[in-house]
Amino acid sequence: MSEGVGRPLVAVAVFPGSNDDRDAAAALERLGARAERVWHDEAELPAETAAVVLPGGFSYGDYLRCGAIARFSPIMRSIVSFAAEGGLVLGICNGFQILTEAGLLPGVLRPNASLTFVCRDVRVHVERDDLPFTMRATAGTELTLPVKHGEGCWFADDALLADLEAREQIALRYGVGQNPNGAVADVAGVCNEAGNVLGLMPHPEHAVDPLLGSSDGAVLLGSLVDAARLSAAALV
Repeated sequence: MSEGVGRPLVAVAVFPGSNDDRDAAAALERLGARAERVWHDEAELPAETAAVVLPGGFSYGDYLRCGAIARFSPIMRSIVSFAAEGGLVLGICNGFQILTEAGLLPGVLRPNASLTFVCRDVRVHVERDDLPFTMRATAGTELTLPVKHGEGCWFADDALLADLEAREQIALRYGVGQNPNGAVADVAGVCNEAGNVLGLMPHPEHAVDPLLGSSDGAVLLGSLVDAARLSAAALV
């Protein structure tokens, strides 16, 4: 088996102000991937890219709106094309915000209902276990993951929310009493209709080792690596 199949290449996009790109890369490497950090000004993703991760942080200082400037970065054109062709794309925190700004995911992220920055562990329930990002889980699995954001309140109006519920695009929800930001319907993560793009506010890359308080993040990132390996194998 070639290295590209055994250890699939996951591109980690890096924007000015990203601060979790190294953490994401380290977690992916720990779980069996080859992680390559890709600067936002690059026009193309690496040739062997099997999946893309948009990490957390404060791209462009969160000026205008979180992710509103990053969506225009050159690398995003390649990521949008990659997603349109069925490529796996995961957005974490600021990455989630960028994906909504780029139109790859529905809804918007607003300031937390408390208008304060929130940083703590929360319990998150897996709503769907048939996504490339949740294959290591079962529906109803509870994960303990950290959040750290000031604008993580996912919002959709009633009509959009009903449509997303009907299409089963709500992938993750905060547990009862765990919603840290006032997100509508306790939504912690949503996917696109095709299921190959996922955004979530909690940080799985900070929960891959029991020494960090939880290893539950490996369920999501490990699923992504598994799916990326299958994707890479299909191209060989």
